[in-house]
Amino acid sequence: MSVIPFDQRDGHIWFDGRMVPWADAKIHVLSHGLHYGSCVFEGERAYGGALFKSTEHSARLRRSAELLDFEIPYSVAEIDAAKDLVLKASGLADAYLRPVAWRGSEMMGVSAQSNTIHLAIAAWEWPSYFDPATKMKGIRLDMADYRRPDPRTAPSASKAAGLYMICTISKHRAEKKGYADALMLDWEDNVAECTGANVFFIRDGVIHTPLADRFLDGITRQTVIDLARRRGYEVVERRIRPEELSGFAECFITGSAAEVTPVSEIAEFRFQPGAMTRTLMDDYTAEVQPRARAA
Repeated sequence: MSVIPFDQRDGHIWFDGRMVPWADAKIHVLSHGLHYGSCVFEGERAYGGALFKSTEHSARLRRSAELLDFEIPYSVAEIDAAKDLVLKASGLADAYLRPVAWRGSEMMGVSAQSNTIHLAIAAWEWPSYFDPATKMKGIRLDMADYRRPDPRTAPSASKAAGLYMICTISKHRAEKKGYADALMLDWEDNVAECTGANVFFIRDGVIHTPLADRFLDGITRQTVIDLARRRGYEVVERRIRPEELSGFAECFITGSAAEVTPVSEIAEFRFQPGAMTRTLMDDYTAEVQPRARAA
């Protein structure tokens, strides 16, 4: 199956306050965001023509920028409106949206306090992140070599582009070995997250998930925790050691792209996707579908 490169697609992208043809949404090669990582982004989904938790994503985008010491020159409401415009212009009911903000090219050096802050928003069709035909069988995860950084060394609460460098490396290494993704530990060797998704474990009817104070507290993660508690499931947020993995029966990951995806193995550890995972998958699907929310 041929894949159209992202710089060769049709459509329009919202760029600094106006819609421009997809091919014209360009930045200069000497943009600060490219060289020094002064770039933040969001990944969000639209279902049935409606963005899920759009305002939460827009607010997080602005917070991420503030953690990188710059201010996006648009309010949360303005970003929400721009995303709605992009979604409508795309003609897609089910889509993935990517808002991205970065420092421009006025100054090239570590210090670039006067650089223009740009914002762009694109939308494209997005199928299931993992094969839906085999999803309930569970995906296979490797153990990543890289650790999530100490919050004293990086703005770990920001969805910053630079923080994903080790995620790309780790996912590539996992895929080369036949895995779908990799589980990352934190700098103290506690279980943290996958390369682009949060992780949950189930034992004796109780859900356990790493405390999200050392990595991004995903909006999907928060949603699933809320759904679980609505069901009456106990959710424990705590430090989890890798040696504990052998004692868990079920495992799943969450994210805007991954939604709720069961896991069958992490390196030598095995899990059996079961009833609680399936229930949360179904509950999440109902939560994001506009017609289900309106019922």
